[in-house]
Amino acid sequence: MSAEAALNQAPSSPQAALFDTAERTLPGAGLGGYSLADDVRFIAARGEGSRVISADGRSYIDYVGGAGANILGHCHPAVVEAVRKQAERGLHFFGTLTDIAVEFSDVLVETIPCAEKVIFTTTGSEATFYAMRMARAFTGKDKVLKFEGAYHGNHDYASFSQFPTGPANYPMATADSGGVPRVMQDTMLVAPYNDLEAVERIVREQADEIAAIIVEPVQRIVFPEDGFLAGLRRICDENGVLLIFDEVVTGFRLALGSAQEYFGVTPDLASFGKIVGGGGPMGCVGGREEIIDRTNPRNKGQSTYAYINGTLHGNPIAAAAGLATVRELQKPDFYKDLAALSDRFTSACQEVLDRYGVPAIVPGRQSFWQIMFMERAPRNAIDIINSDGVAMRKLDTELLRRGIYVLPGVRRFVPATLTEEEIAMTLEALDDACKSL
Repeated sequence: MSAEAALNQAPSSPQAALFDTAERTLPGAGLGGYSLADDVRFIAARGEGSRVISADGRSYIDYVGGAGANILGHCHPAVVEAVRKQAERGLHFFGTLTDIAVEFSDVLVETIPCAEKVIFTTTGSEATFYAMRMARAFTGKDKVLKFEGAYHGNHDYASFSQFPTGPANYPMATADSGGVPRVMQDTMLVAPYNDLEAVERIVREQADEIAAIIVEPVQRIVFPEDGFLAGLRRICDENGVLLIFDEVVTGFRLALGSAQEYFGVTPDLASFGKIVGGGGPMGCVGGREEIIDRTNPRNKGQSTYAYINGTLHGNPIAAAAGLATVRELQKPDFYKDLAALSDRFTSACQEVLDRYGVPAIVPGRQSFWQIMFMERAPRNAIDIINSDGVAMRKLDTELLRRGIYVLPGVRRFVPATLTEEEIAMTLEALDDACKSL
């Protein structure tokens, strides 16, 4: 056999074999909207604390954190034990309550400031979808105002002005995806984030048609200016409009009571995902009793009834994981310690950038962070568009090459399990990546 023939028959790595299968069976060899370049992509095989280990055994320090859900890192012992115990009692039921879901619902109502009652969902996307539906059912109005650049999930109502390439013709929303019915554009309005004047103008002009304003309290990596969220609360109250917080990312991450506790503003409804299930398939909507009760199944057939249903709603495995996660977050000084860790980490990253004269900043607060090529923290989506996105993604890709798991151009999180050794390794990788630039 020739050397070339032997080489062609040489077994590929486990990861390469998996990618061969993925290329054949999954569009873009991925699971959704993200696709890493071929030279840095990997397949996750397991997670350990702040690390994710690839199918080929390479260890990455994980700052993606399950899109924010893994605040306790991977495979936290308390969460693993809770899942194990529940798995022995049943993986799935349908059509009736489970004891663990009831116990968890009580904890959620105690924990979420706006939640007089909750409904369970399977995902954060479902949670924002149902919150909009309940708002429409409660107010009898059809339109929802969102913010340019805000991500509220994968359903049709959310798929407007999420990924802008330039300023919008406010308040006209623009569909981001094929397959979204054109008629839905008439029900969605868009405004620039952190611009109360624009919001007030739009709402006053169309108050009779607007059911709700939905907002990410922290829009990706953009934090609200002082008074912005309180201003939204005022505008809603003055115009008979509901305020929805999309806390799918901020939920239980900024504070135990989530963004509404951290910023001191209470919405009418709040949507949660990811972290509610400890990273498992669960979300919820919490809010005022009179609104949440529109979903009461005993009211089917009434015009004000808002239908919700899902085979996995209140899934016992996810409920057990979520309950165990919240119990860990309730421990004294958890958020104080995480904030101090994050501040120390982001300050050290900024020092590395400054040392090399890289024109980038590390915006964020608490455990939110990102490296962005701009002079000051972004105020809205247009600021991000006007930054040097090419340089940002290039640096992020260099970090990936050096074992730092980030999604290029996407905000990230500091896990509570991050060690001093992992901080040092990250700074070393950033130092080396800056040299490569």
